[in-house]
Amino acid sequence: MKKLTLLFLLTTFSISAQQSVNSYKYIVVPKQFSFVKSVDKYQTSSLTKFLFNKYGFTAFMSDDELPSDLFANRCLALTAEVEDESGMFSTKNKIVLKDCFNKIVFTSKVGFSKEKDYKKAYHEAIRDAFKSVKALSYKYTPVKNQKVSSQAPVAISKHNEKVIPKEETEVNTDATNVLYAQSIKNGYQLVNTKPSVVFQVLKTSNPNVFILNNKKGLLLKKGSVWVAEYYSDNVFTSEMYTIKF
Repeated sequence: MKKLTLLFLLTTFSISAQQSVNSYKYIVVPKQFSFVKSVDKYQTSSLTKFLFNKYGFTAFMSDDELPSDLFANRCLALTAEVEDESGMFSTKNKIVLKDCFNKIVFTSKVGFSKEKDYKKAYHEAIRDAFKSVKALSYKYTPVKNQKVSSQAPVAISKHNEKVIPKEETEVNTDATNVLYAQSIKNGYQLVNTKPSVVFQVLKTSNPNVFILNNKKGLLLKKGSVWVAEYYSDNVFTSEMYTIKF
């Protein structure tokens, strides 16, 4: 009986994940994962993008030229992360898909490798983890009037309009307090869904602090949100944003 119950739960979870993932049109793969020290080291990002495309998804690297509908609405895409759970004698990776509000939509099984060469080990573990992705049999199925569950904190838009999504409430995917980072020299430009550039920010020695270019202020990470603090006409302004890098 316990085995039948477990099988039922696993089957139900698989169907639920499939239906959820199917409602997203694209996959965006970061050009560098957190467990490697440089862009696409060991071709971890390239392989991840390749495998998503192999299994029926439309995947892009984060610095690729994006289709117009995705550029206008990043909530059409899931962001793919490869997470590292390696030990001393084995390499372990899993695939995690998150929506535009950083909510986990899908997590694969943990892929495994005992290869000693780093590149071979990561490739074997990632390919092993992708067996779960393959099993989804992904097929894009758009959802009419799609809304996304959010746990975003109280925020103030660039127009000083309060955006107050309560916990587990539904918010439209064109939320004005969400910005998307595009790489520029020494930093990023942050665009909204129109799209138009809201800020240009410059890197500092602290990854959680940026200088606001052409403004007297800073962009600071506070918890799960980013806060832009600057002076305009000698008036102090503080604005909160969710930023997708």
